[in-house]
Amino acid sequence: MESNFEREHRYLKAQKRVKEIKGFYTHLAVYCFVIPVIIFVNLKFVPQFHWFWFSVLGWGLGLFFHWLGVFGFNLLGFGKNWEERKIKEFMNEKNS
Repeated sequence: MESNFEREHRYLKAQKRVKEIKGFYTHLAVYCFVIPVIIFVNLKFVPQFHWFWFSVLGWGLGLFFHWLGVFGFNLLGFGKNWEERKIKEFMNEKNS
């Protein structure tokens, strides 16, 4: 049976995760809104030099690292919760 502490801990962990995901999607939405504005301003006022690429690539790189921080880099199944899942798997194996 799960205690109130464990339930509250899981709730707070889930709440934190939802805030992280919401933060990423907010960041993505702002990027998708602002980058076209930057491109328009650049091409309207200084069409001979395309400096908007610095913003697109720099901010895009930051957005990529934000995505990695939120969703993780899951190479071959090694993610944030890999250790925890493996421990549970081995504990269930022992019980069978």
